Amino acid sequence: MEIRVEYEAGLAGEPEPAIVWFGGRRLVVRAILDRWYGAGRRWWKVDTDDGPYVLRRDEAGGDWELAAVPRT
Repeated sequence: MEIRVEYEAGLAGEPEPAIVWFGGRRLVVRAILDRWYGAGRRWWKVDTDDGPYVLRRDEAGGDWELAAVPRT
């Protein structure tokens, strides 16, 4: 699913998600629960008022995607 992410400079100036848009729906990132790196990609597990989401960013193109919706 394609999404739009507004971000802030985080660790070492790298982009960190701050607001996630699902179409016209705006969710503020309350906390970054986890982050990890892969070959050319980065992932963030974020907490929002709607619950947790895992976001993925392609380093080459800068595109953001919804990678997972973990629910417990």
